[in-house]
Parts: sequence; structure tokens; C-alpha cells
Amino acid sequence: MMTTRQLLADATGKLEDAGCGTPRIDAEVLLMHAWDIDKARLVIRMDDQPNSEVIHTFQTMVQRRQKREPVAYITGEKEFWSRGFHVSPEVLVPRPETEHLIEAVLEKYPDQGVPCRFCDIGTGSGCIAVTLACEYPQAEVIATDISDTALSIAQGNAKRHGVEDRVSFHHGDLFEPLINTDKAFDAIVCNPPYVARDEYSQLEPELNFEPRTALTDEADGLRYLGQLIELAPAYLKPDGRLIVETGLCGLPEGSSAMQLEQKIFDLAGILRGGIYFSH
Repeated sequence: MMTTRQLLADATGKLEDAGCGTPRIDAEVLLMHAWDIDKARLVIRMDDQPNSEVIHTFQTMVQRRQKREPVAYITGEKEFWSRGFHVSPEVLVPRPETEHLIEAVLEKYPDQGVPCRFCDIGTGSGCIAVTLACEYPQAEVIATDISDTALSIAQGNAKRHGVEDRVSFHHGDLFEPLINTDKAFDAIVCNPPYVARDEYSQLEPELNFEPRTALTDEADGLRYLGQLIELAPAYLKPDGRLIVETGLCGLPEGSSAMQLEQKIFDLAGILRGGIYFSH
């Protein structure tokens, strides 16, 4: 039987050889999940010998990670804005970059105690919609997605965080599900497919496990961003905002109805999104 320390060392070496970017962290997360313990207990039990069932489960998970399957799909869990979200291969893995959208909403709408209406287009796991409902306790949030499976996962996450009564989920593409709803939103938030077709083949192997349609527009990366800018004004309050994530494709300049108010950069100066103002 191997000790915790030996198990982690062995797994770290295998994941490092497989090209995983954070092999030690990945090994620890997988072992904590297999053993159902937290980081503090893991540290305390470094010289213990996990039972055979834990070891088997852990080693099976490590084998999946060696194939570059995302840790979040292996554990079924990913943290976003300090909250846990259930994920599966039917939805994108929530990323720290997407948290910049939440920061942008908080910056533009600092009074979190007033009633407001937000919309999350292409909600996926629901991480944006649920987080907004949690951060704005008086807010009503509408979330849309073209995938029924994604909506089911998002609904589960809303219930998990106790906001299912203030987040409603609608099936359909982009703004299609909103035709028969109250269209006056303070802000529309979206993490659209913005990876260009030519860029897709160069992405890290983990992304091959994620839903392709949620990553790339099979064009230049600007297809859906352009549609959002064109259609959003009809669903916003007169001073409403569209807040979007982007990548290497950049951002459209805007339209006659929406102007680019602010670009969103991360701490490294990398463009992560944009805020459009309805005027």
C-alpha cells in the first residue's frame, strides 16, 4: 500500500509527463475528490495509507487526466466566483477569465441592493446567471441556452445556491427565447463562442473535451459578437449595457445603436471582454 505522499508524487510525475500545466495541483484535487477530504485533511494525512478503494478511484481519475480530460469533468465540479458549480462535458468549464464579466457588472451597477434585471445569453453551467443572482439579492435573472442539457445543469446550480426563484431558464438560440418576455434589461451578459475556426486547432488538448459549438463560431470569432451588438438594443433599457467576453478575435467597434464604452483587460493587460452602451 502506498502512502498519500507516495500516491501524489507518482501521480504528479505521470501528469507532468502528460503535459498537464499544474500536475501537483491536479493530483491533489483528484485525490481529495476520491477520498472525500479537504486540503487541510490531505496535508495531515500525508503519511497515511488510503484504502484500496480510494487508491483505485484516484488512479482511474489520474488515467483520465493523463489523456488531458479537464479536472472539472473528472470531478464534476468547478469553482467560480468562490462558489462550486456542477459541470459536465455538455457545458464549458467555468474559467477565471469569465469572472471579469462579473467584475464589470459590479463596477457598472454598484448598488447591489436595488431591484434590477439581468440576462445571461448562452448560460451553459449557469455560472454567470447564478452568480449575478447571488450578488444581487433583489435581481431577476433570465438565462438562455440552445442546449436542453445545459439548461438542466444550470437549473441544478441555481437550486444549489438557493436562487432558483429568481433565475428563469429559457431554451433557444441567442435572443429567440426572449421574444415573449419583458425585454427591459439593465444588462445583458454573454460569454459567446469567440474562438476563430483557424485558431481552434491550436488550442490546448483539454478543450477537445468541451462542447465545440460553445467555443468556436466556425468563422473569424466575431460572428456571434456582431449579432449580440446588433440585436441587444431591442432588449435593453435605454441606458442598458451589453457585457461580453472575447479572446484573440478582439471586439467589434459597435453599431449605430450600441457603442463600445470600455474594453476589459486582465491584470496582465490581455483583452478579455468589452462593455457596450445602448444609446
